[in-house]
Amino acid sequence: MVEVIRVETKEQLDEAYRIRMNVFVEEQGVSADVEIDEHEDECVHVLAYYNGQPAGVGRVRALGEYAKLERICVLAEFRKYGIGKAIVAKLEQVGREQLGLPKAKLNGQTHAEPFYAKLGYETVSDVFMEEGIPHVTMVKKLA
Repeated sequence: MVEVIRVETKEQLDEAYRIRMNVFVEEQGVSADVEIDEHEDECVHVLAYYNGQPAGVGRVRALGEYAKLERICVLAEFRKYGIGKAIVAKLEQVGREQLGLPKAKLNGQTHAEPFYAKLGYETVSDVFMEEGIPHVTMVKKLA
């Protein structure tokens, strides 16, 4: 069973950072000193559990009229259970209900572009490089 919660404690935030370090730094080669950035404190972080085990994370912050979805990742052993979709849904809910924003935006890795497209995101940029990984900007209206 998948459950996505808003991070409320230091322990939950530490767990979120651990998952991000595992996926982005160890697995994808992103530099550890850029993974945790100056936006951490202004973001709402979410943590996904699969059968009670921490499995994935994401964060969202207000950026103009957009809820900017960031740092969405799922640990490799949990990638077949719909956790990414649940994380995106929770981040969109926070953007719409808590931040009061009409649109969502994200910079997705190009390999994940079809995943986000299935969730209603539209690509609005050419491919660009971020930390040596090709990305595209995608947007969606929040109902």
